[in-house]
Amino acid sequence: MPVEIPRVQGAVLEALHLAKWYAREHVLLCLVPAFFIAGAVAVFVSQAAVMKYLGPNAKKLLAYGVASVSGSILAVCSCTILPLFAGIYRMGAGLGPACAFLYSGPAINILAIILTARILGPEMGIARAFSAVVFAILIGLLMNFFFRHEEAEKAAAAPMMPEDDNLRPLWQTALYFASMVGILVFANWGAPDQTSGLWHTIHAAKWWLTGTFSIALALMLACWFDLGFSKTVLASIPALLLAIISPQHPELSFTAGVIGLSVISNLKSTRDGEMGEWFGESWDFAKKILPLLLIGVLIAGVLLGRPEHEGLIPSAWVASLVGGNSFSANLFASVFGAFMYFATLTEVPILQGLIGAGMGKGPALALLLAGPALSLPNMLVIRSVMGTKKTIAFVQLVVLMATTSGLIYGTFF
Repeated sequence: MPVEIPRVQGAVLEALHLAKWYAREHVLLCLVPAFFIAGAVAVFVSQAAVMKYLGPNAKKLLAYGVASVSGSILAVCSCTILPLFAGIYRMGAGLGPACAFLYSGPAINILAIILTARILGPEMGIARAFSAVVFAILIGLLMNFFFRHEEAEKAAAAPMMPEDDNLRPLWQTALYFASMVGILVFANWGAPDQTSGLWHTIHAAKWWLTGTFSIALALMLACWFDLGFSKTVLASIPALLLAIISPQHPELSFTAGVIGLSVISNLKSTRDGEMGEWFGESWDFAKKILPLLLIGVLIAGVLLGRPEHEGLIPSAWVASLVGGNSFSANLFASVFGAFMYFATLTEVPILQGLIGAGMGKGPALALLLAGPALSLPNMLVIRSVMGTKKTIAFVQLVVLMATTSGLIYGTFF
């Protein structure tokens, strides 16, 4: 092992730094809420409802329409979308709509699109938004076509699904999910590049908004899910105290809230144990997904490093291979973006630096379309959910469409 070589030593340190950063910035604020949402999908959304709107026999316009624009309200990265994708796929969603959701979740991030238009130009932002929506639908349709025989078997079994037997009104379930999505979105709201305006105002109030959604979730659990006010209040006290004592470190209060929710949902069983089942499903997703994600992050760190830090592959090589608008430049940008991990919104400043180093606009769009939607950790988890063949097909479709889009865009711009 060439451990004496400085670049190898630096690559190992970069892998550890990336894993540390990933754990601090994304596991608690991104993945933990996503695990709870995925667990809630498995417990509180009936299989009949999933089959009705996203199943193999669902109306195509509705299924692909919902799946392809879902990312506009989820400010998530390629890893945070995985528990949500695994949840709906396991519940019986068709392969096509599930893959459209898997791509659109991180690709059609309204904040990232706005940031792209502001920093890289309005034409780049429009091209990214339009291409991402079209790609989500095309990828879903093609995945459904490639594996149509398996989907036909699933469709044949769909009529045997049980009828919807929700224990509470739909509006209560919708508000319950909306509160968790609100926590996920605002806890991860990134700082804008300007010190005024709407986005800055929202960022300044992000933890107040997160707290508001958390209180709403607590009230709903107490009133509609039979947790009781006394236990809900007791579980909330540590989070409230930490918010008062240490307001400059809101992540401590957030952590206490997660622990409190975990305790009461795991210990208190109501209506045949649905609260305990919720925690169990969430924990099951965490056990299956987190180890693969962390292994993938370590590998990506060794090879590619962090933004503005190098791994085994020199960044100068990357910059030299993405100049102009050739097929090879667009293909390399797509493949590079597919394997590198981009946290939400970080792809824009990274691209800004690459464009300054000579990257063509076509390859830049190709990387924007492939990078946020895929990563090496993401691929490892997708394979565990839907198998090797489907994962290879999905990755190839994303890379191919990103490359083609980059070529077309680079020709005109």
